[in-house]
Amino acid sequence: MSRRIEVRAAVTAADPRWAAVQARDATADGAFCYAVRTTGVYCRPSCAARTPRPENVEFFATGEEAVRAGYRACRRCSPDGPSLAQQHAEAVAALCRQIEQAETPPMLEELAHSANMSPFHLHRVFKAVTGTTPRAYAKACRAERMRTKLDRGATVTDALYAAGYGSSGRFYADAGRTLGMTAGSYRAGGVRQQIRFAVGQCSLGAILVASTALGVCAILIGDDPDALVRDLQDRFPRAELIGGDADYERVVATVVGFVEVPKLGLDLPLDVRGTAFQMRVWQALQEIPAGATASYTEIARRIGAPAAVRAVAGACAANPLAVAIPCHRVVRSDGGMSGYRWGVERKRLLLAREAAQ
Repeated sequence: MSRRIEVRAAVTAADPRWAAVQARDATADGAFCYAVRTTGVYCRPSCAARTPRPENVEFFATGEEAVRAGYRACRRCSPDGPSLAQQHAEAVAALCRQIEQAETPPMLEELAHSANMSPFHLHRVFKAVTGTTPRAYAKACRAERMRTKLDRGATVTDALYAAGYGSSGRFYADAGRTLGMTAGSYRAGGVRQQIRFAVGQCSLGAILVASTALGVCAILIGDDPDALVRDLQDRFPRAELIGGDADYERVVATVVGFVEVPKLGLDLPLDVRGTAFQMRVWQALQEIPAGATASYTEIARRIGAPAAVRAVAGACAANPLAVAIPCHRVVRSDGGMSGYRWGVERKRLLLAREAAQ
C-alpha cells in the first residue's frame, strides 16, 4: 500500500498542474480543478485553503467531472463561480466607469464603499488590475475631459469647470503637467510651445526623438526621415519645433542605445499624453518584461476591460513612443505577429533581440 502511495505522489508531483496548485496560480483557474480525497471537496488552483498532500489530490478538467466522481464544491474558493481575479476585474471596471462619470474625483472611501472593500484593499486591488492608483486614474480622466473640451474649441474657463476643477489655480497647475503647456497654448494647437527634436539612425531605420520641457514626447521609427518630421509636425501643428543641438544629440543617443540593447532600460523622463483608456493600456504594456509577450486579450483583461480587445489594439496603434512603451510585445492570442505601427518586421526584430538578451 505504501509503495502504491509513493508512486501516486511521484506522478502527481511531476504534473505541471500540481505546481500550479502549490503556487496558487490564479492564471490556471478555469483550466482544471483539483479534488482532495480526505476532505471530499474540489477547488480551483488558486484556492487559499491549506495545500493538501500530493497523494491525496486528484485532477479534473471541469467541476462537473469532479461532482460525478463524488466531490462537492469548496465553499472557500467557489470553483464553479467567477474567479477572484475575474471578480476584481469586474469590480475595478465598474469603479473606472464611476470615476469617468463623476463630476469631481471620488474619494477613496467612497469608491471602497461602492466596491464593498476596505480602502486599503481597494487601493491594492485597483493598482494590481490597472497598473495605476484610483487617484492617478481620476487625474487621467480629468485631463482627458480637459483635452476634449479644448480640442472642441471651448474656452479655458469652460474646460476648467467641465473637467471638475473648483479653482483656477489647481486647473492651471495641472494643465502644465498633463498638457505639457498652458491650457491656452494647447487650445491654440501648441502655439508657442517649444519641442526639441533630432533624427538619427538605428538598426531599425530612421528614428526621430522629440521632447517637451516635461520629457520625451515622441519616438518615431520609419524609413523616411522627412516623413517622421512631418508626423511630428502633424502632432503639434502650431508648436515651435527646434532642431536638436549637441546636448540633445545625447538624448537621441540614449534612446538609440535603448533600442539596440533593451536590457539597459531608458532612464529618461517621458511626456506621455493620451486618453484615460490609452494611459491604462500603455501602463500595462510597460509592465510586460523584456523578452516576454502578452496578447491583446490578456492586456484587456489586465486593465479590467475584457471586452475591449479592439480598443486595446487601437491604443497600441496610437502609441507615440516606440519601444519606450513596448507595444511590440503584444501579439495575437495564437502567438502570431499582428500589425505594428512601425512595421511587422521591426516588431519581429525587436522581440528576437529581447529574447536573446
